[in-house]
Amino acid sequence: MKRRRAPRGSGEQLREEILDATTDLLLETGNAKAVSIRSVAQRVGVTPPSIYLHFADKDALLDAVCVRYFEKLDEQMQSVAAGAPSAIEVLRAQGLAYVRFAVKTPELYRIATMGEGRPGSDVDMMLNTSAFVHLRSSVETLMAEGVFPPGDPVALALQLWTAAHGVAAMLISRPYLPWGDVEEFADRALRAVVVGEIVSGAVDIKTDPQEAVRMLKGLLNEQHR
Repeated sequence: MKRRRAPRGSGEQLREEILDATTDLLLETGNAKAVSIRSVAQRVGVTPPSIYLHFADKDALLDAVCVRYFEKLDEQMQSVAAGAPSAIEVLRAQGLAYVRFAVKTPELYRIATMGEGRPGSDVDMMLNTSAFVHLRSSVETLMAEGVFPPGDPVALALQLWTAAHGVAAMLISRPYLPWGDVEEFADRALRAVVVGEIVSGAVDIKTDPQEAVRMLKGLLNEQHR
C-alpha cells in the first residue's frame, strides 16, 4: 500500500519506521543480502528515493540498524550496572547483561556482530557505540584503582568484549550443549577472564609458566592459612 504523505516535521518518525521495517526484514530473512532498499520501501509504503533522503545507501541503513541495536544493548548494560557497589561489580553486571541481551535477541545479535563486515564502517561503529564506551570506562576505572595492571584500556576492553561475545555466540549457536544454568555459566566464564587479567598484573610476563603456577599456589595457600 502506498503510504500517505507525511505531515511536515515527521521526518524522524519516517526514519524510525524505515529502521523498524529493515529490522523486521532482517529477522524474517536472516540475511542482510536479502534486504534491499526497494523491499524496505515497499514495507514502509514509500518510494525508494524517500529512503535515500535519510540514508545514503543500503550500507548506511544497515549500520543505523546495528547502531540502534547497540544503543538498546547499552541501555540494558547500564540499567543493571547502576546499583553495583564497586567498579568490579559494574564490570561484572555489564558482562552478564551483554550475554543476557544477546541470548534474548539472537537473530539481531547475529546480524549486528557476526554479519559480513566492512572494515572502516565496522571499526567506527563498534568503538564508538555507547556500549563499548561504557565498557572502556569501567576498564579505565579499574586501572586507576590498581585492580587491573596499567595498559591500553581500549585493548583490554576489546579482550573483555571478545570474551562476552564468545560466550554469547556459543550459547546462541549451540543451545543444546550441557551448559547447565546459563547465567551461572556466563558468570564463571567471564569471571575467569577478569581474574586472569588481574593476576597477570602480579606475574611478570617473562616468568616461566610452571614458576607462575607455583607462585600463585603459594599465594592461595597463604590465604587459606
